[in-house]
Amino acid sequence: MSDTFQTFISGSKIEKEPYYLPVKNEIEIFDLSYQSRLPVMIKGPTGCGKTRFIEYMAFRLNLPLITVACHEDMTAGDLVGRFLFKNDETIWVDGPLTTAVRHGAICYLDEIVEARKDTTVIIHPLTDNRRILPIEKKDELLKAHDDFMLVISYNPGYQSILKDLKQSTKQRFVALNFDYPPESHEVQIVSRETKINSDDAQRLVRLGRKIRQIKDFGLSEGVSTRLLIYAGYLIKGGLSQRDACEVALCQPITDDKSITQAISELISDIF
Repeated sequence: MSDTFQTFISGSKIEKEPYYLPVKNEIEIFDLSYQSRLPVMIKGPTGCGKTRFIEYMAFRLNLPLITVACHEDMTAGDLVGRFLFKNDETIWVDGPLTTAVRHGAICYLDEIVEARKDTTVIIHPLTDNRRILPIEKKDELLKAHDDFMLVISYNPGYQSILKDLKQSTKQRFVALNFDYPPESHEVQIVSRETKINSDDAQRLVRLGRKIRQIKDFGLSEGVSTRLLIYAGYLIKGGLSQRDACEVALCQPITDDKSITQAISELISDIF
């Protein structure tokens, strides 16, 4: 193993256990999927804990975690690798997916639906019993390391005809459905992450749940647990509860004046 790769993998290891509060049996399912070398798909709204869960599982399994934020301009070469010209010679450089496959890591493709469909098909041979990655530019069939695991995620709330996974891709994965945590869990998470008092944590969560209830009246998505935590950080730092809620829970999620007014009234009612 090269010194460069050893440094890279060391930097990809989760050294400190991330805080994660399980809701159901998602830890057991992920553990069993890894033991069976099955790929995992995680579905859920923005900021509900998908990435934190993956970080927690990487720590639990003592595996490096390589995260790729997918986008519409991402090519297969961005994932697999490419030839580069360096020091008067052409060298091959592995992409993040190839690195994980070759050396054994969790490769987490975040928001997979944002990637082009001609890019996502390259993961298919890694998701069945073959567990191989074709590297066409090198004429190589790379067999996945025993420790390799593929995880993808996306937000079903943003699905459309143009941005959805093909059934031929979906049916290659074990699927975990995530949502915002139950109220008692969310209060515990916000309190634990931000160190604010339990009363403020309960009020933040109550406010977040009321805002989620007006999602069908113009909001594309409700307030995430992540935003509740942001508001908690601001309160802990000394900002007033109402100002913290305005800048963390109201302004980021809408530009509609009527919805902004409705949320501001909710803030006033609770704080």
